[in-house]
Amino acid sequence: MRHEVTGADTAIALGSGDVPVLGTPRLIAWLEAATVEAAAELLQAGETSVGTAIEVQHRAPTAVGGSVEVNVTERERDGKRLEFTVEAVDQDGTVVGAGRITRAAVDRERFVASLS
Repeated sequence: MRHEVTGADTAIALGSGDVPVLGTPRLIAWLEAATVEAAAELLQAGETSVGTAIEVQHRAPTAVGGSVEVNVTERERDGKRLEFTVEAVDQDGTVVGAGRITRAAVDRERFVASLS
């Protein structure tokens, strides 16, 4: 998944800082979206996944107009636990962010029913 950094993605716009660079909340959202996509191949019929833990280091700034490619480099399922190693690299090949994201496989219908 490749994303171009816009003004709406900055730390200023997201309230996570006061500089016009890719905000950490947006980086995490992009990385998590990549794990949702990667989880699809690990899920059984009737399952979906929900996020349970995020450990990500935001290592380098990316200015507005720059681009970031997010990748899931490893994926593993252990019972209901889904583990992903993630990485974000900018247009110059700099690692912008990296870490691990954990999701849980859940029965979609039971999960939604539990919300009411």
